[in-house]
Parts: sequence; structure tokens; C-alpha cells
Amino acid sequence: MATILYARVSTRDQTLEHQITQAKDAGFIVDEVIADHGVSGVKHRLCERPEGKRLYDKLRAGDVLLLRWLDRLGRNYEDVTDAVRHFIREGVIIRTIINDMTFDGSTSDPVQQAVRDTMIAFLAATAQAQAEANSIAQKAGIELAKAKGDRFKGRKPSYDRETFELVQNLLETGQGASAISKHTGLSRQAIIRIRDEPEVVTSALVRWDL
Repeated sequence: MATILYARVSTRDQTLEHQITQAKDAGFIVDEVIADHGVSGVKHRLCERPEGKRLYDKLRAGDVLLLRWLDRLGRNYEDVTDAVRHFIREGVIIRTIINDMTFDGSTSDPVQQAVRDTMIAFLAATAQAQAEANSIAQKAGIELAKAKGDRFKGRKPSYDRETFELVQNLLETGQGASAISKHTGLSRQAIIRIRDEPEVVTSALVRWDL
């Protein structure tokens, strides 16, 4: 049995090393890392990515597929739910670094299976919804940055785009600003600003090229 970390590094602000460090800091022992760089989780299905498609051939019953969060598999509802259910049927255990969630086929109870499948569907749906919201916020942020011009950048954010997306992921799990602040090291005010003003935050990230 092996623990394989799959990382999708979709933007220049993200790093593979960061995701590996997060896994080690959470106590996971990783046997192998498989990563796709510069691919969109919306446009490219898992089985279409150069490294993502290797998971279908490599993972065996009893193996652990480790993900920073379920959205690393993708940000398309159908793709993510199909992939997760496929791996579960094959006996693969899926675990997330954030919140240490586990999805597997260990239960035969139909009610527990329904709860598991509902959670998978919810997380896949929120991943797609966040991608769509981010796209809208990014476009609005770019327009706002253009409107303000280069002469006034405002205060430089204390975080980069990857941390911005991490906070959004944690917010979607229902965690409060105080808990996320403790997890990320950002101030509670910064968390609330990301939650309530994503377009303004995106604009600042654009202006400062973060």
C-alpha cells in the first residue's frame, strides 16, 4: 500500500513544494508525488491531464490518494464526482490534507454511503462554484485595478493568491474567521475581507502582481 500525493499546480502563485510541506506538516508520510503543472481544473478533466491520467493506472486497492483539497482533482462537478467514485470502487482511500477528511468504501451501510456521497457531491459542487466565482471576481478585480491605474496601488496584501484560495476553501467548509486565522496566520480582519470583498482583494493581488 502506498500514499500518493496528487498536486495540481494551476497558477504561477502556487508551488508544488508548498503542497508537499502542507502534507508533511499534517503528519502524512508520502511515498510518491504526482503533479500536473499549469492545467485548469475547469477545462481539463483528470483523465485528460498528463499526470492525472496516471492515477487511474497506478492506484491499487488499499492505496491512499492524498489531496490538499478535493478541488485538486478538478473544479468540474461531474469530473470530480466521477473520479472519486471510480477510485472508491477500486478500493482506493482518498484523504484530504485540509480538515483531514477520508472517503473510502469501508462502509456497506446504505445510509452511511448516502452521507458520504452527499459530502462528495457537495464538495465537488462548491469547487466548481468557487471557480466560477473566482473567474467573475478576477475579471472585476482586473477592471478595478485598471480603473485605479498603476499610480495608486494601495496597501500591499499580506498574502498571495494561493493563500487567498486556501482561505476561500476553508470558508466553504463552514469554518469561522477566527479558526481560519489560527490555521493560516492571517488576521481575522483579512479573512473577513476575503470573505466579503473578493473583487477588491483580487484587484489588490493584480495590482501587486501576487
